[in-house]
Amino acid sequence: MKNIKIVALALTVSIMAFNCTDKDDNDFVAMEGPDFSGTYTQEDQMGRPAVNTVFNASADKDAFNVTTPSAQNAAFQSKFQANLLALSPAYADGGLNALGQDAAAFTGLLATDVLNVSLDGKTTFFDGEPANTLSGRALADDVITVELLLIFGGEDFSENPGLSNDNVDANDKTFLTSFPYLASPH
Repeated sequence: MKNIKIVALALTVSIMAFNCTDKDDNDFVAMEGPDFSGTYTQEDQMGRPAVNTVFNASADKDAFNVTTPSAQNAAFQSKFQANLLALSPAYADGGLNALGQDAAAFTGLLATDVLNVSLDGKTTFFDGEPANTLSGRALADDVITVELLLIFGGEDFSENPGLSNDNVDANDKTFLTSFPYLASPH
């Protein structure tokens, strides 16, 4: 029992010695904010997820990411259109998508990588109403399936059903009902 008391005393003394310093506890060090000095470069754009991944060749991906959206259509639309026509039979012979767009109009829309926001209507990527399509993006919107439907689904989403769904129908965690809305990480 005497050995246990000696070990306990030695442990207590060592913890106190390790945690005690001669610094004055009144020395408060203010935290500084982030340092925004320096040169920053844009590395990626994701207004519409997967668009750059699918429609640009590897050699063009970095250029697309640093091109301002106002210049993207002129620089990339024709390449997007060639890739869309090669990928999707739904646009063959002047076919349209569910938005009533042919290949040129649709790829013009996609080549400008911005996330739209509806100021006077519903904000959603797609809710079944063509007028609301691409009017923004809600957390629960199935963005990749909508993009696949617009690429492969034809005028009524019925063409190429095997290519028109990513089969990921829900988030792995429920969204919160108040800010920050995203579920905590795993």
